[in-house]
Amino acid sequence: MEPQLDLRDIHLPPPVGWWPPAPGWWLAPLLAVALTLILWLVWKRLIRNPLRKAVLRELAAIEALDGLEPAEKARRVSVLLRRTCLTLYPRQEVAGLTGQAWLDRLDSVLGDRRFRDGPGRCLADAPYRPASEADPAALFALCRDWARKLPRPARRAH
Repeated sequence: MEPQLDLRDIHLPPPVGWWPPAPGWWLAPLLAVALTLILWLVWKRLIRNPLRKAVLRELAAIEALDGLEPAEKARRVSVLLRRTCLTLYPRQEVAGLTGQAWLDRLDSVLGDRRFRDGPGRCLADAPYRPASEADPAALFALCRDWARKLPRPARRAH
């Protein structure tokens, strides 16, 4: 009869836990965050708001015209703002606005009363006056603020 050996049963190692993940798994979320950030920056830079850029560019062009009287500059700014509003809002809402209602519509973008009570007041009647007492620098600064707060144009079904 053989002598019995003092052997122990097979011991398995403990199961592998899910935490902490291997070093390669740490790279996946970092790459996802970096890719998201890059895409967001590209979107912000390229697709942001072309209407805003166009309005700011045209405002700068009007402001740079040296041979124009302040009244003529105010008239051109008024036309630009009206064209912009016709692009943003339904025609029946903005096409017929004049006077205080027009200034209130412009103020609705800013959330204050700088058109109605400030330098933008001249836009209510600038297209109809031969001379204007408008302060061109203050008017252009106000219009730049207004353009920077423009909402993105909604896509319209044709």
